[in-house]
Amino acid sequence: MTELERVPPGVDPSVPSSARVYDYLLGGKDNVAIDRAVAEKLLAVAPDTRLVARANRHFQVEAVRHLAEQGIRQFLDLGTGIPTSPSIHETARTVSPACRVIYVDYDPVVRLHAQVLLADAPGVAGIQADLRHPAEILADPHVTGLIDFDQPVCVLMVGVLHFVMDEEDPAGIVAAFRKRMAPGSHLVVSHAMAESSADAIAQLQMATAGSPAQARFRTRDEVLRLLDGFELIGPGLVPVQDWHLGPDEAHLPLLDEMPKLRVDGAVGRLRA
Repeated sequence: MTELERVPPGVDPSVPSSARVYDYLLGGKDNVAIDRAVAEKLLAVAPDTRLVARANRHFQVEAVRHLAEQGIRQFLDLGTGIPTSPSIHETARTVSPACRVIYVDYDPVVRLHAQVLLADAPGVAGIQADLRHPAEILADPHVTGLIDFDQPVCVLMVGVLHFVMDEEDPAGIVAAFRKRMAPGSHLVVSHAMAESSADAIAQLQMATAGSPAQARFRTRDEVLRLLDGFELIGPGLVPVQDWHLGPDEAHLPLLDEMPKLRVDGAVGRLRA
């Protein structure tokens, strides 16, 4: 077994992880064979998926930087994934060292990385928890110790809500966080879209059926309903490679046409 195949404690090598599949698509090494197999099956029918993953990451970084420039100093990142530089706290703290960040993910590999990455980072914490249980996250002492919900906060749900099935009530999950957010808070979301090619949807669903990495591709109207209560800023809900606020040079010239795996992103400001 090669070094790449070593399985971290708590990881079932027969079950794919969305965080590790994403890590592989971004060129990382914190993945195992089952994750690479899922990614390669998707790449076989949607070869531009690596570029979409990079565009999704760029969207997240651009949104965080913009909100930090607007005065947001608290960030709650739900479904963090395996750390990739620049991280949320690295990005936010280029604007203000006072920014505080909580990373949340249920994957044990993410937790192990967070323990190392955040060991000497005051004002930043990582917890292992499931987005599907918002009350537990909101009550966690790391969260309550760093996040003041009486002040504006940025909640990030980037590339995670499509892993929440309809019966798990994604709208209710978003609403649980929205109810705790003060006026002036923001929600950052990206989501796999039903407008993706049928081949890409079928391949991903077949490869991940019954696992935590299975995805629910939603229509534009379905995603907009998840954003109820938020006023969208910038270009609204658009493909992540098209979400930009800055000058033209900030754009990512990655995708010349709509990719087969479509991921849309949006930033919403909580209505007063």
